Amino acid sequence: FSRLIELEPRNDGAYVMLSNVYAKSGKWDKVYELRKLMRVSGLKKEQGCSSIEVNGTIHEFLVADTSHPMSTKIYAKLEEIALELKAEGYVPDKSHLLQIVEDEDMKEQALYLHGEKLAIVFALLSIETSQPIRIMKNLRICGDCHSFA
Repeated sequence: FSRLIELEPRNDGAYVMLSNVYAKSGKWDKVYELRKLMRVSGLKKEQGCSSIEVNGTIHEFLVADTSHPMSTKIYAKLEEIALELKAEGYVPDKSHLLQIVEDEDMKEQALYLHGEKLAIVFALLSIETSQPIRIMKNLRICGDCHSFA
């Protein structure tokens, strides 16, 4: 990956991939170094966005999004669903969290803020139970969100 950055210094994807590799292996100093290099180079990581179409309207959700008119209901329902899933044996996979979060409860909370989960909960609140839920994502879905679904 570092060779890729040399070959394509304006490709933000190469920086993000290398940063993720470093984060997964706990090399946080390298993560910070890469992110600083991205800032200095004027590059920004593309933010994950999850979308769903309901009644002809596309609704988009970002991480920790509170901009949706139904966000209060979405977060309340998300909390309810999370408790039900935990009772059934679901355990949030914190290995998918690619940032430093010391507190275990905060790690879990950070995973619940993913846009994919917000979009799923919005769908559950908005469409008939017999309808399929189709979420579109501009980036790859994290493994924990896949398990949650």
